[in-house]
Amino acid sequence: MSPELKRRIVSGLVLAVVVLAATWYGGFSFRALAAVIAILIYYEWSTITKLGERDFSANAFGWVAILLVAYNIVFGERDLAIPLLGGAAITAILLVLWRKGSWWLPGGIVYAGLSGISLAAIRADDQAGFVATLFIFAVVWATDIFAYFVGRALQGPKLAPRISPGKTWSGAIGGTVSAAIASSAVALVVFSRLSLWTVAISILLSVTSQIGDLFESFIKRRFGVKDSSHLIPGHGGVMDRVDGLVFACFAAFLLTLVYSASTGHLGISVAAFLFGF
Repeated sequence: MSPELKRRIVSGLVLAVVVLAATWYGGFSFRALAAVIAILIYYEWSTITKLGERDFSANAFGWVAILLVAYNIVFGERDLAIPLLGGAAITAILLVLWRKGSWWLPGGIVYAGLSGISLAAIRADDQAGFVATLFIFAVVWATDIFAYFVGRALQGPKLAPRISPGKTWSGAIGGTVSAAIASSAVALVVFSRLSLWTVAISILLSVTSQIGDLFESFIKRRFGVKDSSHLIPGHGGVMDRVDGLVFACFAAFLLTLVYSASTGHLGISVAAFLFGF
């Protein structure tokens, strides 16, 4: 076994233990993890897009915004999360328009901030949030693993050759089917029942997870980098590891907000939306 593979295995195991432990304990532990992920994503985003080199003061504002969002995730009021992020994003947009700056600034604030907010909102502080988080993990991990193996086995037409030449339609479909099966197993084990709604949501989240993967690949190709950073030995950066996860969380969180607003069921949890409570 090569030293590089050993580093990859060890760091992967450490990451899995940390994430699963924080997910199990929930509360402060998971909110802190979500906040750290948001901060590290902004660090990698601003590094890849060279925001600090383009405009130091604008990037400094981005850092202040993300740190405030991260603080609110851990210690603040949950209802203030989206207004705070929205205010920061609008201010960043005004800065870009005023100073003819980079649109990667508001993009990074929204991407990083919403990553932390959606993760924390899905886990929440109850048992249902724990199950919802495991459900999304099952979707994303099954999508990643089986898209890779099915794609390698079946080959076929490329999914997005200009963005990620290794991905195929066969892999994408295989990953989505596997995600539906894995996440359905989670729902059946916990609730002893399964609805078509939950299966449909799992398919949608698998698709958005793959879109997230392609989105990060687009950014890296746009700026000519191989990895988002070198923070994780053998794995690259945080964005490399959570690209699909954060997009799936975006979808689950935002769809819950839309459903809540459109039906009048204000304050409905992501878990209730996913499982049709």
